[in-house]
Amino acid sequence: MARLLGPGERVMLVDSKRRHYLITLKAAGEFHTHKGVVRHDDLIGRPEGCTVVSTRNEPYTALRPTLEDFVLLMPRGAQVIYPKDLGAILVLADVAPGQRVFESGVGSGALSAAMLRAGAAIVGYELREDFANRAKSNVASFLGDDAVARYRVEVRNAYDGIDDGPYDRVALDLPEPWQVVPHAEKALAAGGILCAYTPSIVQASQTREALAGGPWVEARTLEVLHRTWHVDGLAVRPDHRMVVHTGFLTTARLLTC
Repeated sequence: MARLLGPGERVMLVDSKRRHYLITLKAAGEFHTHKGVVRHDDLIGRPEGCTVVSTRNEPYTALRPTLEDFVLLMPRGAQVIYPKDLGAILVLADVAPGQRVFESGVGSGALSAAMLRAGAAIVGYELREDFANRAKSNVASFLGDDAVARYRVEVRNAYDGIDDGPYDRVALDLPEPWQVVPHAEKALAAGGILCAYTPSIVQASQTREALAGGPWVEARTLEVLHRTWHVDGLAVRPDHRMVVHTGFLTTARLLTC
């Protein structure tokens, strides 16, 4: 039997132009746009996929957000890592249930949410307390108490060192990840994987230089391109807009013998 929408749930509303809105349902709550008001009570107790009509006769379809939806719509302080890179990081870093992951900086919690849902336990360092609080709030609202129990964020600087190892994985989204490489060598378990996300190739190059000087193997750097297609009957072509560059992913594995 389908689980009905209930108070406290995150719901994504999709309008007739496929614009997406993220709301949290509450009794007597209202969602206001220029297309009128949607009453939360019209959604509570109904199945996912139902359509409600606003006070100005605009239809909205209600869906539970996927991780991709949530990352793109969630409250954010820092820029998030986009879904196309999140999926690649999970595979490249081989994040799996039961692993201990060190992450810095956590930003708005997009990568944290992806790794927690993959079953990992995370210790995160974040310089800004407001970002740390936002990340914890986003994780709690999307994944719930089980994930929160596996998520610890400290307001600290990873450039100064990493405590509480060993870790199975190290995930970095920092301006200078090469400064963390020596600390990762001490904190990672043998065979552990480091993955660094960097917006510029200069950052990726400096990270590779740091890795080349230590006990690291299988180092590589790549970027993920994302192109959607327009498909409408016989009219089939690439979309005019494409998400080309967001960041570079650099990974390596640690050897201790």
